[in-house]
Amino acid sequence: MTTDTAPIPPFTFHQGTAPLLVSMPHVGTHVPPAVAQRFTDEARQVPDTDWHLERLYDFARDLGASILVATHSRYVIDLNRPPDGASLYPGQSVTGLCPVDTFDDTPIYAHGDAPDAAETAARRDAVWAPYHAQLASELERLRAAHGVAVLWDAHSIRSVLPRFFEGRLPDLNLGTADGASCEPELARELLAIGEASGFSTVLNGRFKGGHITRQYGRPADNVHAVQLEMTQASYMQEALPFDYLPAVAARVQPTLRLMLETSLAFARSRALG
Repeated sequence: MTTDTAPIPPFTFHQGTAPLLVSMPHVGTHVPPAVAQRFTDEARQVPDTDWHLERLYDFARDLGASILVATHSRYVIDLNRPPDGASLYPGQSVTGLCPVDTFDDTPIYAHGDAPDAAETAARRDAVWAPYHAQLASELERLRAAHGVAVLWDAHSIRSVLPRFFEGRLPDLNLGTADGASCEPELARELLAIGEASGFSTVLNGRFKGGHITRQYGRPADNVHAVQLEMTQASYMQEALPFDYLPAVAARVQPTLRLMLETSLAFARSRALG
C-alpha cells in the first residue's frame, strides 16, 4: 500500500514581526492520489474543511502576525489531535487522528480499508510532525524575541452538526482549555469583544480547544494559546460549493481583527522591555 502522503509540503508559513502566531490546521484540502482513490465520492469533496480562513484572516499579516497554514486535508491526518490518537473529549463523539468517518458519521473509505498502524505512522511522520515542529519552533522564536507569545488557533465548522452538539452552535466559540492555556485576563477581554459584537459567543463551551491549544498554551512560560471555533454561516456557504460570502464575512471580520489586536496588546503589555 502506498504511504507517500506528502508530495507537497505539509504547510505554508509566513514569518511575522509581532508576538502572535495564527495557526490554521484544518484549512488544507490536499489528499494524495493514492489515498483519495480509496475515499468515497463524498469524502473526496473534503466537506469538513475549515474553508477560506486564509481569506477571512487576510488582515493578520498587516498586524505583523506569523501565519502557519496546513496544506493537507484533516482526512489525511488531523493536526489538532494528539499523536497517539487519544480522545480530546472522552465519552463524546469525536473524529480521530486519521479519521475514518465524516462529521455526518458517514464512511471516508469506500471499502473500509482505513489506514493501519504503519500507514498512520507514515502520515504522522510526513505531515503531522513537520507542522508541529514549525509551530513549536516559531512560538519559541517569538518568546525569545519578545518575552511572550500568543498562539491563535483558527477554526470553523458548520453551525448545525447533530453528531457533536445539539441545536445550533454559537457563532464564536472561544477555547482556553478551561482556563489552562492562557491568562484569564485575556480570555475575559476576548469574551467581552464577542459578546459586544452581536455574534453569539461562548467561552469553553462545546469546544474548549484541541490538542494544539492544550499542548502549547503555557501561561507560566509566557506562551498563551486561544482557539476560536466559529460557525461557517458567519462568513460562507455551509453546503456545496462552500463559497466564501464577502458581504457576510465583512460583518464578522472587524470582530476577528479586534480580537487579534487585543491579543497583541496583551502580549506587548508583557513583552520584554
